[in-house]
Amino acid sequence: MSYSLLRPLLFALDAETAHHLTLTSLNTLQRTGLAAIVAPRPAACPRKVMGIDFPNPVGLAAGLDKNGAFIDALAALGFGFIEVGTVTPRPQPGNPRPRLFRVREAQAVINRMGFNNDGVDRLVDNVRRARYRGVLGINIGKNFDTPIERAVDDYLACLRKVYALASYVTVNISSPNTRNLRQLQDATELEKLLGALKAEQRALTGRHGRYVPLALKIAPDLDATQVDAIAGLLQKHAIDAVIATNTTIGREGVAGLAHAEETGGLSGAPVKAKSTAVIRALHQKLDGVLPIIGVGGIMSGADAREKIDAGASLVQIYTGLIYQGPDLIKEALQALCVKPTQI
Repeated sequence: MSYSLLRPLLFALDAETAHHLTLTSLNTLQRTGLAAIVAPRPAACPRKVMGIDFPNPVGLAAGLDKNGAFIDALAALGFGFIEVGTVTPRPQPGNPRPRLFRVREAQAVINRMGFNNDGVDRLVDNVRRARYRGVLGINIGKNFDTPIERAVDDYLACLRKVYALASYVTVNISSPNTRNLRQLQDATELEKLLGALKAEQRALTGRHGRYVPLALKIAPDLDATQVDAIAGLLQKHAIDAVIATNTTIGREGVAGLAHAEETGGLSGAPVKAKSTAVIRALHQKLDGVLPIIGVGGIMSGADAREKIDAGASLVQIYTGLIYQGPDLIKEALQALCVKPTQI
């Protein structure tokens, strides 16, 4: 059945209920071997980024599968890489429901989930059970009740637990739904965090005999001075990539629409321009020293192309899937691959 036919049924449900129903249904399709019919696997369109061979440049952004419970099902959709999480050291319920809202007229979503997850140990168990052997990013964060001055401890605890299983690890300091988290983007705090993570990465490389790249995920709500400072620290500490961007606290493009005033991060079409502007600024500042993964407002193949043209090496999608379904993956690949007729 076409996603365009399913979407009205899903949109008749509460957004979080629809989220869980979609994942469980996809899981069923994958287990019965029908997922490939819904979303045939695209031809290879390889990229080498962070020293990793990606089969294609279109990935799934973190947030859809917080606990790594649906990796095999999501892999069947044809992503070149999958990022799971955000995961925290201890399980936490997140913010009270309702906490996920569609802004339909703007093709947007507002969420204040609050890093709801079952904890890093559960995620590790799920990853070990998965059959997927493709590129897997694991996105790590801090527990809501960990004081910001001890945030480094939470990131280090997660890094140690996921290191052996991840293709790369993303450090999420940019969600607007954990109190004070974005404070970690300030130069002094970020200097401390990146220094500790890089030292631990070196230790873990020796312990496990493999180098797992680190990526930093940043917000779109940064001014030019902040972007420059972050770019400088990424280079200073030899961080392997930057993911631009997370959701925005701004409400440009949705003002006056239903749910627009809900607290939380805004994703989807309205964040596209902000995200692309940050990518472009980072690209100019970094000058190819480290790669950028572009995410934010990709609702079409043209949007994916725009991120690459701005300086991204790879792209990730999430909210676009809610509005466009799995066909968005194919459309993005058609826009990005040299021989789209092979898809």
